[in-house]
Amino acid sequence: MPKDNDPLEFPDMGWLPTEAPAAGPNLDSVAPRALWESRAAHNPAHESTLTGNIRYHRDVPSRFLGQVRDVIVYLPPGYDESESLRYPVLYMQDGQNLFDGATAFVPGHDWKLDETAETLILDGSIEPLIIVGIYNTGESRIDEYTPNKELRNPRGGKGRLYGRFITEELKPFVDAVYRTRPGRLDTGIGGSSLGGLVSIYTGLNYPDVFSRLAILSPSAWWGRGSIITRVRGLARKPSTKIWLDIGTSEGSGSIAAVRALCDALQARGWTDDDLHYVEVADGQHSEDDWAARCGDVLKWLYPGDSTPVNGRR
Repeated sequence: MPKDNDPLEFPDMGWLPTEAPAAGPNLDSVAPRALWESRAAHNPAHESTLTGNIRYHRDVPSRFLGQVRDVIVYLPPGYDESESLRYPVLYMQDGQNLFDGATAFVPGHDWKLDETAETLILDGSIEPLIIVGIYNTGESRIDEYTPNKELRNPRGGKGRLYGRFITEELKPFVDAVYRTRPGRLDTGIGGSSLGGLVSIYTGLNYPDVFSRLAILSPSAWWGRGSIITRVRGLARKPSTKIWLDIGTSEGSGSIAAVRALCDALQARGWTDDDLHYVEVADGQHSEDDWAARCGDVLKWLYPGDSTPVNGRR
């Protein structure tokens, strides 16, 4: 994976942050937390909607970002019944919005990704997988989810450090704690909005780590379309599958930027075999809209063999 002095597949363009990584505790000290602890952190005004086998890790540190964050992990049906089976992993941004209406940014409006994954795994529509939800830290979200500063906004530019947190700190921890298949072919990353922006940025910066990208309604307009420029400047096309979408009610500027991103990917060699582009009729920029199509995303990136699972695998 890229080190500080290694060239990236994306040209840096002078946008890398200048801050040195902050010192922090080692991830090995973070112990798994039980489901009840996750529920204890919820907004008491909203009932938990968690489904399936959920684990929670509080206050995960990072020496690159200098602050802690919570991580929630969905495990597939049958995970605890077998000690030999291993699973692919999907790392998702904005973790508090994925599984539980009690922690979602808009209370009661989460992606229902746990319910969707559980149903699709059990009926064989997708392969069993582990989903890691990385909570954003609120105030730092814009900084961490963007690769460069926005000219009209002094915020942003820590996207590369955030990518190093995922690839060099969080992923090794997850691979040590859970029965994962750690290779690139079994590892994905995704998110929506700015989470989609940092996911495609990180996924293409680390093609030796990630091969499946779930990019929903990405903020491709950020930094005057810097992600589009970066894709156009790729030194080579990695063998990476990308789901890319945008809703037709998300604003003309957002739609134009995502179309330009799609065009740039196609110009660099992506085809229908490894790029699935969708413009969702009447789709809006909301958790409910992303919830409505996350099942299709999973089915395209992690297709199953149509064999029903009865809780064991």
